[in-house]
Amino acid sequence: QVQLVESGGALVQAGGSLRLSCAASGLTFSSYTMGWFRQVPGKEREFVATISWRKHRNTYYSGFVEGRFTISRDDAENTLYLQMSSLKPDDTALYYCAARFIYLEDDEIRLAHEKGDDYWGQGTQVTVSS
Repeated sequence: QVQLVESGGALVQAGGSLRLSCAASGLTFSSYTMGWFRQVPGKEREFVATISWRKHRNTYYSGFVEGRFTISRDDAENTLYLQMSSLKPDDTALYYCAARFIYLEDDEIRLAHEKGDDYWGQGTQVTVSS
């Protein structure tokens, strides 16, 4: 059974930093494209950042990230990370980890923009106060 468990969300002041983690089990983590998405009540879930499973580890970020976030993965630990800095109140959301098996090229872009058979975690809340 696949499980994705996010952690690291918290209440932080604007300008602060957080590191989110997503611990994966029940899947061959190193073969999965991974990503972070977020959602606020009343709005659709949006992609934040994705990372390829391939050796090049290509990453892909949403425009609003503006160089403030860094996605990374540790395949030995089956863990995905999102380092967030210069946080803004607009970053307040429930942050989800996602996993999809994609064998095609540009997998990190496909996870961000194409619907697919994804695994999702339960989310971790990030709240940024002004």
